[in-house]
Amino acid sequence: METNFNPTPTEEGKPAAIISYLSIIGWLISYFAIHKDKRTDLGSYHLRQTLLLYLVGFVLQITQRIFFSIMPFDTMGMLFNIVYLALFILWVIGLIGAIQGVKKEIPLIGKQAQTMFPSI
Repeated sequence: METNFNPTPTEEGKPAAIISYLSIIGWLISYFAIHKDKRTDLGSYHLRQTLLLYLVGFVLQITQRIFFSIMPFDTMGMLFNIVYLALFILWVIGLIGAIQGVKKEIPLIGKQAQTMFPSI
């Protein structure tokens, strides 16, 4: 089984990788202002991961609003809090990889992100 981990740190593309983790606005700035004109493997790798991470968070928020309109908070609230905590942990793992300048796959979604967004 091939793993998507490049242990060799690089500085090329590091600003785009780090800024993409700061917020969806940071992702947009990273993609359009930094990455689009000077594409790098590291920048592309982390931009793909953060895009999928943000999309998962967005879908989770919509799902949460739907459930909370149907059921009281106590029923599903704890479950959503656990999932949000897991997303935060995945975000931290990805950010650490970007700061280190390595292509470190975020568990659960990293591999899917690389195949879902090949044009980034």
